[in-house]
Amino acid sequence: MKKFLKIALWSVLGVVVVLCGLMAGFIYKIKNGFPVSYETEAPNINIPSDKTTVLLFSKATGFRHGESIEAGKKVFAGLAIKNNWFVYDTEEGGIFNADQLAQFDAVIFNNSTGRVLNDEQQQHLEDYVTNGGSLIGIHGAGDNSHHWDWYTDNLMGATFSHHSLNPQFQETTVMLDTSADSVITAGLPGRFTHSDEWYVFLENPRNKGFQIVYTINGESINPSGNMLWMTEKDFGMGKDHPVAWRKRIGKGQSFYTSMGHDSGAWNQPAFVKMLENAVTSK
Repeated sequence: MKKFLKIALWSVLGVVVVLCGLMAGFIYKIKNGFPVSYETEAPNINIPSDKTTVLLFSKATGFRHGESIEAGKKVFAGLAIKNNWFVYDTEEGGIFNADQLAQFDAVIFNNSTGRVLNDEQQQHLEDYVTNGGSLIGIHGAGDNSHHWDWYTDNLMGATFSHHSLNPQFQETTVMLDTSADSVITAGLPGRFTHSDEWYVFLENPRNKGFQIVYTINGESINPSGNMLWMTEKDFGMGKDHPVAWRKRIGKGQSFYTSMGHDSGAWNQPAFVKMLENAVTSK
C-alpha cells in the first residue's frame, strides 16, 4: 500500500512539474515570442497606383490569435471588393523594404505578435510612417511582445500589462469619445455592446497625446489578470479605459484598437467600420 501511495504521489508531482513547465513556457512565449527567422526576399508583386493599397500583415511569433487572424483576412478581402482596394495579405516580412512599403497607403498588423521584423525592416516601417504612411494595429499587435521602443511609443502610447481573466471575455458598452475626429468616426455608432478580452495598459494613451476614438467604463468589468501564483495583476485602468486611439506621426499616423481577440469582433459592424475608416483617414 505504501509503495502504491509513493508511486501515486511521485506521479502527481511529475504532472504538476510538467504543467508548471508548460505554463512557464506559455507565459514566456506571450511576453517574448520564440526565436524566429526573418524573411528578407522582396516579393514579386504588382502594386497598383490607382487604388487604395493595404498591406495586411499577420505574422505572429508570440501568441497566435488564429481565429481572429483568419476572420480578419476574410473581412479585409470583402472590404477590398466593396471599396475597390488592393489588399496584399502576407505573413512574409520581405515586403518591409523602402521601395515596396512606399506604395502602400496603410500597413495593418493583424494580431501580429512577437518579434516579426528584423532591425532594418523595423527602420523601414518607421520611415514609412514618418513620411506619410499609416500603421494600424489590432488587439495582439499591442501585447508588448515586440520589444521595439518606437512601436510602443508611436502605436501604443502605453505598455501592456495584462488582460481580463475572471472571466476572460466580458460584455460591456463601448462608447465613442467626444474628442474623436469626424474623419475617423464617420458612420460609427455612439455606443455599442461588445464582448472581448479587455487589455489593461500601465498608462492611459490619452495622457500621451493620442486621440481616443472609443472607450469603455473600466469600472464596468473585472480587469483582474491574476492566475495561479500570479497575484499582482488585480488592477485596471479606472473609469476612463480607452480601447481605440490614433496619433499623427510626422506626415503619417497610427491607429490601434485593443479589441479583436476572436472572430466575434469581426461580426461587429462598428468594429469593422472603425477599421475601414482607419485605412482611409489621413
